[in-house]
Formats: sequence, C-alpha cells, structure tokens
Amino acid sequence: MKVIILAGGFGTRLAEYTDVIPKPMVPIGGKPILWHIMQTYARYGHKDFYVALGYKAELIKEYFLNYRALNADFNVDLATGIVTSHQLDAVDWRVTLVDTGLKSMTGGRVKRMQKLIGNETCMLTYGDGLANINLDALLAFHHSHSKRVTVTAVRPAARFGELELDQERVSRFKEKPQMHEGWINGGYFVIEPAFFDLIAGDDTVLEKEPLECAAVMNELCAYRHEGFWQCMDTKRDHDALEEMYKGDRPWG
Repeated sequence: MKVIILAGGFGTRLAEYTDVIPKPMVPIGGKPILWHIMQTYARYGHKDFYVALGYKAELIKEYFLNYRALNADFNVDLATGIVTSHQLDAVDWRVTLVDTGLKSMTGGRVKRMQKLIGNETCMLTYGDGLANINLDALLAFHHSHSKRVTVTAVRPAARFGELELDQERVSRFKEKPQMHEGWINGGYFVIEPAFFDLIAGDDTVLEKEPLECAAVMNELCAYRHEGFWQCMDTKRDHDALEEMYKGDRPWG
C-alpha cells in the first residue's frame, strides 16, 4: 500500500536543528527520524513511499539519492572509478520525493499527492512521530467501518511526573505517566480516495476543514493505540527519543 509522509514543514520549535536541516532529517541513533518512520511501515510490508517535501527539500532528496553511499562502507578504485560496497544497509523501498511547495499547508501537501496515489486506499502520517502501532490491526479496523478516514488516536506521556495528593500528603507518585484521558491525533491515518475531495488546495490545513468536515459527515473513525507513541516537536523530545534508542527502542 502507498504511504504518504508529510515532510515539508519548517519545524520552528526545533530550531536547534531545523535552522540547518528539515525536521524529518533530524537524526535518532544516527539515522533521520524519517528513516525510522519508514522502517515501521516497511516492517508490515508497506514500502511504497510518497514523501511530501517543502522546507529544505533538497537535503531530503540528496539523502535518498545518495542512500547507498551514505549507508554502506565502501572502497573506491581511483584508477578505474569502480566502487565496491561492504556491509550495505540494504532496503527494498520505493521512494517518490515530491516538492509540494515551500508554504503549502498540511492539507495542501496531501492534495498534491492525489494524482500519484490514484483511486486506491493509502496510508498517511507526519514526518516527526514514532510509534509501535500494529499497522495490520489499523488496516483491519479501517476496512471494518468503510469510512473515508481513520486516524490513530493516542494518549501521550505527560511531560512531568504525576502526583496524587491527599490534602498535603502525596499518596501516589508516577514518573511521566501516560495520560489517562484525552485522546489526540497521532497521525498514522488510512484514507480513501474520496477524502482528497474534501481538501480545497495549498492553503488548506489537514487538521481543520478536511478532518472536521469528515467528522461532521460521519466519515472519520479513530483507531485507539494504547502503546508507544512520541512526537518530536522540541529538543527535549529529541533527546528523549535519543535515550530510548540507546535502550529498548520502543518503536521497534
């Protein structure tokens, strides 16, 4: 199944990195977060990617254009120009890189993919969120309700420790627990071709008119993901993901 990944935003809240590179290229464990997201999909057999570019698009294009050289040890015979790769980090992905405009909104970037996706169901996510979502279960859920859109609903971890108080006494302390209430949009959408018709153009924000309209039309369902999910909005988020990479790497 085709997978659209939104990778064109300015990433202003992560300016420590995004002044130089686009947010999807910020590395976690030496590889761009975009690579980790793609690896999640590839693990379930979804390897046909359509990456919507904008800000510093050329850097993402250069990465995939030079992927084999950047992800392998190799030697070069300077007399013949022959390059021999060793320990190649081989992947069998198909990656289509599309410049969707520097200032396009999220919905506009999705709309520009319509002709490439064609008349078929596809998957869609943001280029800055990692999860251990079961994509087989997500797709099964989507096909079970026959609506235009499925969004993955997540409950992120709180940024600070949670205290339960009995007057002045702390009766329970839990370090950075998962929120018990309040589901949010975690990305990892499944969309039908008819959803594209709800997007007007470049100035359309995906999370506004298209999804709001789908909800009013009873064409939007939520798949509840209780497992790991973490976006990378700030340096603090990046540092947390970097530590996770060194440990149990919960996104797989």
